[in-house]
Amino acid sequence: MEYVYAALLLHKLEKEVNEANISSVVKASGAEVNEAQVKALVAALADVDIDEAVKAAPVAVAATAAPAADAAGGEAKAEEKPKEEGKSEEAAMEGLSSLFG
Repeated sequence: MEYVYAALLLHKLEKEVNEANISSVVKASGAEVNEAQVKALVAALADVDIDEAVKAAPVAVAATAAPAADAAGGEAKAEEKPKEEGKSEEAAMEGLSSLFG
């Protein structure tokens, strides 16, 4: 997980997300670097728009929180999202999540 955090930190700071930079951030945190995981992450992120992935993350969390509020007696109505959007986001994130089993 520290590799993903390193990639997000680099992206936030507008630095290039590459093997050397991710390794440097992980080393600076005091963790041991696994070069195979670094290479796999960089390859997985090559086709990912990190800004879009970050924007999509809160939507997924909010969608799962709405039914919980209804079950707790909240008056919020859960709006149904089109299934097509969820499947495309899930497909895009499968490759990245498979890195961490």
